Amino acid sequence: PSEDDFKEIEWEGGCEDPRVAMTEDGLYVMLYTAWNRNLPRLAVATSRDLKNWTKHGLAFAKAYNGRFANIASKSASIVTGVKDGRLVIEKVDGKYFMYWGENAVCAATSDNLTDWTPVLNENNELREIAKPRNGYFDSRLTECGPPAIKTVNGIVLLYNGKNGYKEERDSAYPAGAYCAGQFLFDSNDPYKVLDRLDKPFFVPEAAFEKSGQYKDGTVFIEGLAYFKNKLYLYYGCADSQVAVAICDDNIDSKLKTHN
Repeated sequence: PSEDDFKEIEWEGGCEDPRVAMTEDGLYVMLYTAWNRNLPRLAVATSRDLKNWTKHGLAFAKAYNGRFANIASKSASIVTGVKDGRLVIEKVDGKYFMYWGENAVCAATSDNLTDWTPVLNENNELREIAKPRNGYFDSRLTECGPPAIKTVNGIVLLYNGKNGYKEERDSAYPAGAYCAGQFLFDSNDPYKVLDRLDKPFFVPEAAFEKSGQYKDGTVFIEGLAYFKNKLYLYYGCADSQVAVAICDDNIDSKLKTHN
């Protein structure tokens, strides 16, 4: 947050929870939460070097004459795929596509990566593709994580599930804990859930993941990189530290790659 044209949406809260993805020609696109301590809203910034950023304002400012400019929105995961050994933003059915939200998984599309249009249902309301589930690790929240990624089986969305505090929670995990789950969406119909993990693939285990500012336990995933046939997953630990987990389990055979 700075003394700039976006102070009203970012001050005095901050620019939070960035998810960064890259276009094929090397433009970095960041969807972040503009937080003015009143209303969290998705905003967009772009960069060529990851150091100097151009802010573009609220992601939903122009859609439907501003109808969704002032709703709470956060946690955007742009769809990506592997091309020429790099993880880059890819279109879905001719448009850029992202999953977003924390209380439910919603979607939005774009022609230019800076102006986004939320996807609506038959009642002209936000289309909720998936929601929290009673009795599961994601009974409180399904908060989208790092950029979604195309695989040979469909689009995988990694997300942050928050466990509930009462009878709706999964008793195998601490109340309030953040664990990571996965959705598998149809590549030809990105709104269709093909599969969903009932148990998290990533849970707070280490001491630094269960201490600090959030003692219920947190592995909060936000960044994903592909490098030398491995996936690097960057995550927050109990709101106090940052860590990385590496997956090299025959990755190339599972990702949908293009040359």
